Amino acid sequence: MTLALPALATGYAPSPAGLTLYAVEASALPTDEALMLAWAGGDLRAFESLYARHRKRLFGFLLRQLRDNALAEEIFQDVWQRVISARAGWQPDAAFSTWLFRIAHNRLNDHWRAARHRPAAPADADLRLAAIEDGQTPEGELSEFEQRRRIQLAMEQLPPEQREVLQLRLDQELSLEEIGQITGVGRETVKSRLRYAMDKLRAGLNA
Repeated sequence: MTLALPALATGYAPSPAGLTLYAVEASALPTDEALMLAWAGGDLRAFESLYARHRKRLFGFLLRQLRDNALAEEIFQDVWQRVISARAGWQPDAAFSTWLFRIAHNRLNDHWRAARHRPAAPADADLRLAAIEDGQTPEGELSEFEQRRRIQLAMEQLPPEQREVLQLRLDQELSLEEIGQITGVGRETVKSRLRYAMDKLRAGLNA
């Protein structure tokens, strides 16, 4: 779904000669929640701003989970359709991004249930983990390209629940509490999944 975003008016009159107008700081921009409420009130440009802010992050999250571009695009479209359908009754009980990724999380769960398939963890993950020496890292031995490739392959071997919390933490920079709200589990469960994900990721990189 691609939207053409119109140029935003600044709201300022032309500056008098000899004066310079400085750009407004990012903190002065409307929050996601303010934009969502404005869109619920009929401001289409508020939705366009929300979409522009979150489309890349959301699609990247879905693509890493599904590893299928066409399927990620399909679910991406469906998530935004659910956002559109829910706008009238939306309330800022949680951050917009938390709510958005909770919709994506639930839609992914629907997909896995329908497909009756989830990628399995590697059978020898625990053995790999036990073989790791403290402080051992592969960074010094791999080129950047090869390192990225191995990280991606190792992440694909994680159980979906662990891969999801790791991506929400590292890619989306969400707090443990926000991840818990998205995935519907407690903070300690999020911490546990993150710990196991990092352990298995290190095991995969050092295999």
